[in-house]
Amino acid sequence: MTDASTRPALPDRLSIDPRSPHHVAAVFEHDIGIRFNGKERFDVEEYCVSEGWIKVPAGKTVDRRGRPLLLTLKGSVEAFYKD
Repeated sequence: MTDASTRPALPDRLSIDPRSPHHVAAVFEHDIGIRFNGKERFDVEEYCVSEGWIKVPAGKTVDRRGRPLLLTLKGSVEAFYKD
């Protein structure tokens, strides 16, 4: 079990894409959970707690560079570390 004091604070906005300016590699060394509208989601690519949105892939659809197309869903967002 990881000591809570060694984990960095979760940012307001976070992306799993390493090319994004909102990517924080130190956070991904731990298991993160996202609760959207009271239900835990496992397919979140990016989130923003203060603005209340998440981005999830639109099925198997990809853009011309091979990256998944993302849908923005609005609602209540809560990010947390899994124990």
